[in-house]
Amino acid sequence: MLLLQCMKELENKIIKEGKILEGDILRIDNFLNHQIDTKFLDEIGKEFYRLFKDCKPEKILTIEASGIAIACATARYFDYIPVVFGKKNMALNLAGETYVASVISYTRNATYNIRVAKDYLRSGDRVLILDDFLANGEAIRGLIDICNEAECIVVGCGAVVSKSYQSGEKRIKDLGYDVKALARIKSLKDGVIEFEEE
Repeated sequence: MLLLQCMKELENKIIKEGKILEGDILRIDNFLNHQIDTKFLDEIGKEFYRLFKDCKPEKILTIEASGIAIACATARYFDYIPVVFGKKNMALNLAGETYVASVISYTRNATYNIRVAKDYLRSGDRVLILDDFLANGEAIRGLIDICNEAECIVVGCGAVVSKSYQSGEKRIKDLGYDVKALARIKSLKDGVIEFEEE
């Protein structure tokens, strides 16, 4: 499937299956991040590969829980490179030293720390950051902070959906990072989803 076709199919799925909730929240958990349309997710992984293959990432970094399936679907196209994810809660199995970044969740209206064990990010690693949504950019910014602390090289940042009317996409681009989204929403006003024209 060509990129333009994948983006158009994604836009159609968002319009057909998405729900706009109070607080400017778009819910597409019926195919992306609660129940997963695995065939479609495979196409998403293929498109991220197409967009970032020249960056030659060695690892994909994401955040639990919604980013994990997206990252794994993408990793197989990069010859099964490792997927590392930031954990939102301290767990007993998170032994040893960790990189930590503070993140404000847009959908939860709360601040939490994300952690990655230092064993899984090494100085010089070429890292592709992926997530499901890019709204205010906090999750991706937190993952970038972790990469910077680990002295990794962030080769790109991808989101399945960017709310381009919010500050996140511009914020990450202004930091000097290559940001790509498969669908870019410019408005959710009056229950109508409007996409950026390509």
